[in-house]
Amino acid sequence: MQAILYIAHGSRVRAGVEQAVTFLKSVQQEIEIPIQEICFLELATPTIAEGIDRCINQGATAIAIMPILLLAAQHAKQDIPCEIDRAKKQYPYVRFTYGEPLGVHELLIDTLQTRVLETRRPTHDASVLLIGRGSSDVAVKRDLAKIATRLRDKYAYEAVDICFLYGKGPTFEEWLQQNKRANHVFIVPYLLFTGILRESITKRLQDYENKNITLCESLGYDNNVRKVLVERICELLTLKEGVL
Repeated sequence: MQAILYIAHGSRVRAGVEQAVTFLKSVQQEIEIPIQEICFLELATPTIAEGIDRCINQGATAIAIMPILLLAAQHAKQDIPCEIDRAKKQYPYVRFTYGEPLGVHELLIDTLQTRVLETRRPTHDASVLLIGRGSSDVAVKRDLAKIATRLRDKYAYEAVDICFLYGKGPTFEEWLQQNKRANHVFIVPYLLFTGILRESITKRLQDYENKNITLCESLGYDNNVRKVLVERICELLTLKEGVL
């Protein structure tokens, strides 16, 4: 019997966990799979191992593992595959397949523009700053740069820059130091849920001398994110075997 296991990141903030569960339950209604479970990478339960056990206890003989991650970094490339390898040894009769993160997608570009327009209509010389969580994986910087370029070109911004809160730079602090006299900038956290991270961004901007900056809502869990996730799930369910 086919199952699908959604793996969200997890958060210390309860609201972040609740938002992820609510969003994924809405996605489950669009997927005609008999067994569907939700688990978390860290900071929340059930764990990945517990999620796999729940699927198998319901009779799963094939489990499609779907990471609810924006970009492919260590979690997607190492942490989750390691959990799958452990599960394959424990349950050698179960077929595991593994999907792709949301990645670079046109619908997500449109959501970023929506986040800007929710605050105010940008002027002709406005620019955007996308803030990622950060990673030591260079692919994260590469993919966020692709997203920034597409947003700039599609919606005719003067510039769209990127920075990160953690990991390899450019860091948010470096960007602030280098753009003290920037024209109007819209900051969009490229995150599904911000919580504590958004609080840190807000606090830093309170002390920033250039007030010509608008902090937008994060990318979040909107209808476009749902559509992209459903697309990735459909791709995953067509896989014959193995881990991507």
